[in-house]
Amino acid sequence: MEHNQPQTEQDLTQQAAVRRQKLADLRAAGQDPFVNTKYPQDAYSADLKAEFAGLPAEAETGKTVTLAGRMMSKRVMGKASFAHLRDQKGDIQIFVKRDLLGDEAYAAFKKLDIGDIIGCKGEVFRTKMGEISVRVTELTLLAKSLLPLPEKFHGLTDREARYRQRYVDLIVNPDVKQTFVKRSAILRELRSYLDGKGFLEVETPILTPFEIGAAARPFITHHNTLDMDMVLRIETELYLKRLIVGGIDRVYEVGRIFRNEGMDPKHN
Repeated sequence: MEHNQPQTEQDLTQQAAVRRQKLADLRAAGQDPFVNTKYPQDAYSADLKAEFAGLPAEAETGKTVTLAGRMMSKRVMGKASFAHLRDQKGDIQIFVKRDLLGDEAYAAFKKLDIGDIIGCKGEVFRTKMGEISVRVTELTLLAKSLLPLPEKFHGLTDREARYRQRYVDLIVNPDVKQTFVKRSAILRELRSYLDGKGFLEVETPILTPFEIGAAARPFITHHNTLDMDMVLRIETELYLKRLIVGGIDRVYEVGRIFRNEGMDPKHN
């Protein structure tokens, strides 16, 4: 089964070179994956697992679905292979057989790398080992992963690297996604509460001609057209108060504030 081994800088460079050569070969053969802008996905991993939770081992469903996602593992066994596809809702196993896919398409599948984004069509069934899977009859490479994912068992553990490369963090640590989901839900509920109290959401200026309303060091920039120095706002308070003066009695803003001072993982 393919998975990532501990990676040195030289290993990463070599792997990246191999992947770029694979992309060049695909383009030379008229199979550039990056020209694909749409794919008719009609099902998700978690929904299928919930729908067929009671399906017995080695049972067929008769349901054909179209999935799309990132390939997180691949196990090639001669004329048949297994892989795991990660979509927006989780992971699901796919079963790829040469007799079903065809010689040319199966050979192309074997050249795919962990991290590639693929689309596939096939029938849902449960394997002898009890795992809900999709028996693939069509497979399309949708995007080529040009860099290998972090080593499987150690993952991306450095805190600074995780924050600077959040996209990689989300790939190798899927639980992190819940942070984004919860944040969105909190902001949605906050807005709903304030809107229900008759408040009006507004946007106040982000670039201001001077520092106002708080004692903090600003980020300074220059407006070329107006030929004047400006600062990124360090608060929203005074502009909101001006709106109250203007007759909007209840007003709020969910906005960014920029202070050129200390930072940590919880405050920036």
